Amino acid sequence: MRKVLAASLSGAALEWYDFNLYGISAALVFNKIFFPDVDPAVGTLAALATFGAGFVLRPIGALLFGHLGDRIGRKKCLVATMLIIGAATFLIGMLPDYRQIGLWAPALLVLLRLVQGLGLGGESPRAGARRTGFPAHTVAARRGDDR
Repeated sequence: MRKVLAASLSGAALEWYDFNLYGISAALVFNKIFFPDVDPAVGTLAALATFGAGFVLRPIGALLFGHLGDRIGRKKCLVATMLIIGAATFLIGMLPDYRQIGLWAPALLVLLRLVQGLGLGGESPRAGARRTGFPAHTVAARRGDDR
């Protein structure tokens, strides 16, 4: 149980660190990288809107991975959500700027933020359930296994 607690807490801490770092970057840097052709205030608002896009799919991620967690196991879903968030974060870091690919840069940024939000929405309930063991033990006892 200690390994599960350490893994889920460290995963959640890294993911929230990523969201905080993204928020700071959106406010200070992303307006110049992804929205250079607009007024700086509008660029900052557009960059912060991409930050908000990460929260749009969180409820859907919770529903989707909640269902999958009950079907295939919470551990598999927790690992999948961490991989989804990590891949989206890596791809955001590799994303070319507006001057290189034009409007595709902010569009891909929003898409990757939606993917991150989907993963984080699925990770939070899974990690909480793994940390507390609820209702995994009761469901596993009725089912006869512990996925």
